[in-house]
Amino acid sequence: MTDPHDTAPDAADAPRLAETYDEVEDALLSRWPETRLEPSLDRIEAFTELLGEPQRSFRSIHLTGTNGKTSTSRMIETLLRALDLRTGRFTSPHLERMSERISVDGEPLDDEAFVRAFNDVAPYTHLVDAEQDHPLSFFETIVAMAYAAFADAPVDVAVVEVGMGGSWDATNVIDADVAVVLPVAVDHAKYLGEDAVTIAAEKAGIIKPGSVAVLAEQTPEVAAVLLERAAEAGATIVREGMEFGVVARTPAVGGQVISLQGLRGHYDDVFLPLYGAHQAQNAAVALAAVEAFAGSEALDDEVVRAAFAEVTSPGRLEIIRRSPTILLDAAHNPHGAEAVGAALEDSFSFSPLVGVLGVMEDKDHDGLLAAFEPHLAHVVCTQNSTPRSLSAAALGRAAAEIFGEDRVSVVPDLADAIERAATLAEAQETIDVSIGAGAVLVTGSVVTVGEARSLLKGRR
Repeated sequence: MTDPHDTAPDAADAPRLAETYDEVEDALLSRWPETRLEPSLDRIEAFTELLGEPQRSFRSIHLTGTNGKTSTSRMIETLLRALDLRTGRFTSPHLERMSERISVDGEPLDDEAFVRAFNDVAPYTHLVDAEQDHPLSFFETIVAMAYAAFADAPVDVAVVEVGMGGSWDATNVIDADVAVVLPVAVDHAKYLGEDAVTIAAEKAGIIKPGSVAVLAEQTPEVAAVLLERAAEAGATIVREGMEFGVVARTPAVGGQVISLQGLRGHYDDVFLPLYGAHQAQNAAVALAAVEAFAGSEALDDEVVRAAFAEVTSPGRLEIIRRSPTILLDAAHNPHGAEAVGAALEDSFSFSPLVGVLGVMEDKDHDGLLAAFEPHLAHVVCTQNSTPRSLSAAALGRAAAEIFGEDRVSVVPDLADAIERAATLAEAQETIDVSIGAGAVLVTGSVVTVGEARSLLKGRR
């Protein structure tokens, strides 16, 4: 980074530096929210230029796609750390605390480091604000914080998840060695487009000249868009189902055992402590991304097994409580809900399974409800604390059309909704223990799951 003493703005004009985590949070939240977008890289490019282009000081793996980015990022990071590389990881959104978005060596920045990362970039924010048509957003600012923190660490490699889209996402000021495109479906239609092909064109923007494009299995139409972009960029292309993929998977206690075909090796008897075929797919993509990054040699079998066995992904079919079992999953679109539904059938035998759903107003809540309907005996409609949340009453009306009124409850307070669902799950349990015990699934939004996680962890 540029020495701030060389280029720092006049102290009278510069924003006040923060002293506490709460002050950083307030300062960031006072900026344009993540949901207010002006598609351009102009602001983030101007910002990182003032900071001395910190993103040029480390290699990177960049991920986009509709679902699975955070889990795959965490798998990639764990594999890279097993290769004795120092890592940075940027993911979004966060579940409980804003600092979760920026990790070094597998751990989120602590409060002191988060304040320091903010103060490193804060003196330059108003310079960008003054020269651009729109001020820096929350997301642009925290991306710059991450890149500055990674440069200062310093890290060997950063694993970076896009916030939304690809081409004009603020993270895209990096030129990644490896570009990962997870399955593309419709989400954020207001900003990215109404169909998967249009969305794919935007997401393909992370594929840079000379990179390796690691492509998860896609529909033929989406694959064509991604392949065209990769060819234009002169990127090396590796595809799930051709150069790499899942060979076999067996559900197991606490997760699943998988066999993976990588780019340069075959890896059997890999225990992955996450549930569902979609997580096995994410593991295959993560392995291919790390192989592509690492070079020509196959990875050591034992290193791969040990790394995958350590993977965690909070809020992704996470069992947060027992008696009754309460699971958390951040599925927030139909594609994600379908994957979770398949994983529930594949790995669990709950009877009944009661859902607690809180969704954002701009999401396809009808599609989400329809995807969950075959798997839930009852749904408790609630809402999270943000202004973007769809009201519990509105969600309840939509749910009644899909589930029938007798399978729907409306409880606006999230804590009360979880209690109501737990009571229903226990009251309706079957006497036949071979069928399974009752359980609760909290889902519908990352924010809903994050708030539920905080509530339930506190009660534990």
